[in-house]
Amino acid sequence: MDTRTTGTTIPTEALLPLMWLASPALPVGGFSYSEGLEAAVDAGVVTTEAQTAEWLAQQLHLTLARADLVIVKRVLEANAADDLRALNDWVLQTRETSELRQQTVQMGRSLIEWLKVVRPGAATGKDLAYPVAWALAASSFDVDVRDAMTAFAFGWAENMVQAAVRVVPLGQSAGQRILSRLAQEIPAAVRAALACVEPQSFSPMLAILSSRHENQYSRLFRS
Repeated sequence: MDTRTTGTTIPTEALLPLMWLASPALPVGGFSYSEGLEAAVDAGVVTTEAQTAEWLAQQLHLTLARADLVIVKRVLEANAADDLRALNDWVLQTRETSELRQQTVQMGRSLIEWLKVVRPGAATGKDLAYPVAWALAASSFDVDVRDAMTAFAFGWAENMVQAAVRVVPLGQSAGQRILSRLAQEIPAAVRAALACVEPQSFSPMLAILSSRHENQYSRLFRS
């Protein structure tokens, strides 16, 4: 029996690639971005552990679950190059500030370069948005769609929590409590993304804070 369809056990040959792709050590530069969080801290919107946890949980459900996770799902299910181009164009068009667009393009390019090293036959395309490139990398390992979406979300959560630890700032214990909350909420975000037919992009506060971050006086992060 293929245990990938049961939702209970992931075979080792599928689990290890997903752990690899979700790792903060993946050399794509995710550690250098905060996705508007640094601007939220600068504006006084996020200053405590509780506010940070709530900010990231809302970003998970309102942004990631409606956009990037849906893109990962759609790329993994796509059957034609035209579908991939359309999905990639959608991601690029909906990054509302130059730094958010730069982030997804730079991370996507870096991931394709990584793929050329570890799985040369799967490394195709250029100027791919990060969720598209990530899903293509995951597809080369023949993983389950739900499992891949869960791994993508957890990788995002780890990077964002580490950004929060540095910029709020928070202690490592606080960071782990926030990551624990996000881990508990990721399954619901994945279910919402699986039920979503078309990706959606409507995050006005994130766009405003990102645009402010581009002109922020002092910055640790590139977004």
